[in-house]
Amino acid sequence: MKTLFIDFDGTICHDRFWRSLPVTEHKLIQDFLFCSNNSFVINWMKGVYTSEKINTLIAKETGLQYEHLWEVFVHDCKTMFVSKEILSAIEQLRSKYHIVLITGNMDCFSRFTVPSLNLQNYFDVIVNSFEEKQLKTDDNGYSFLKYLKGDINEAILIEDSEKSCEIFMNLGGTANRVRGKDDTLKYLQILKDNIID
Repeated sequence: MKTLFIDFDGTICHDRFWRSLPVTEHKLIQDFLFCSNNSFVINWMKGVYTSEKINTLIAKETGLQYEHLWEVFVHDCKTMFVSKEILSAIEQLRSKYHIVLITGNMDCFSRFTVPSLNLQNYFDVIVNSFEEKQLKTDDNGYSFLKYLKGDINEAILIEDSEKSCEIFMNLGGTANRVRGKDDTLKYLQILKDNIID
């Protein structure tokens, strides 16, 4: 069976953590987490920090109350939006492909997002960098090979990251870079129509 790898953030979901906070508070968090000399996000994605630790650091840095931050954070993780169209298209491909959700993500994805959205019902395997302790682009794309079924030359990736697509193609697979929901649906539809075998 051929393997279809599908990314999460920027590919089938575009929601953000703490998005329910007021804009000014959300900006404080973004500025802290994504400032140029900060490696918190990468370390969080690689399993160095837990969500509790990150929210504690944010509370300390911004002066926002931890309990409120945590409540909003968990709520926003549980209510991330993935369209029914996309999930339906993925479901229809499961008889033809071994489908792997492969994401650079955090512990909160496995703890809150996956069970809340029942993502385990749509994918054969869910690969989260937090559990892998490395990003999918690390070690020359080792995570892709680790979860591959069949030949890499027949494997397909649907992904918004140029770097991930490049690494996947270097391994021998076919990468389809997307720039939004419509692109993702288009590639899923192409697969459904058997245009790409």
